[in-house]
Amino acid sequence: MIHKLWAEAVGTALLLVGVVGSGIMGAALAGGNMGLALLANAIATGCVLYVIITVLGPISGAHFNPAVTLAFWLRGEITMRPALLYAAVQVIGGILGVWATHAMFDLPILQTSETLHRTGPAQWWSEVVATWGLLFVIFGGLRSRPDAVPTLVALYITGAYWFTSSTSFANPAVTIARSLSDTFAGIYPGHVFGFIAFQFVAVGIAHLTLGKLLGGKGGPDRNST
Repeated sequence: MIHKLWAEAVGTALLLVGVVGSGIMGAALAGGNMGLALLANAIATGCVLYVIITVLGPISGAHFNPAVTLAFWLRGEITMRPALLYAAVQVIGGILGVWATHAMFDLPILQTSETLHRTGPAQWWSEVVATWGLLFVIFGGLRSRPDAVPTLVALYITGAYWFTSSTSFANPAVTIARSLSDTFAGIYPGHVFGFIAFQFVAVGIAHLTLGKLLGGKGGPDRNST
């Protein structure tokens, strides 16, 4: 279990390094072109996801996301204690990843996002769609092409940056960590609860719908139990 928890913490930390670091660099180099900055942010995030899922998947199952861990728990593929430990180290790893990124760019380590307000029904619904879609990709991929899951998740998140108004957080640990960065990828702390609440709503919807859509369980994550 200790190896799995380390993998979840390190993987989530690296994910946040990719998300926040590419946001900072993209915004700095894009000359005010927000579309170009978002493109850089999306591509870098997708690349990091492919790498960490491929490398760490055999160790922990590569959740890096409390919503994903909850979905596996609801399917009976991970027990309560490991699920809670996974969620805890995912949040801790994400925060440490943000702090490590601030250090790389010579920014104050401790900060909160004060400028990026992300709230309202459109963005909350976007988080439902983004999170449901992520679980669809994961469980559908595990059922049909387990070896392709890293690619599928990376491609989905890269695309979801563009087709959701929220830029597809789809991850409570990422949402919390991004509230601690007053940079391109940040989110105002007061809006974190709304995002997380609707991410978990999406998990419930996915649990009720994906079994019927995909024809039952497939490709269980043996490393997560």
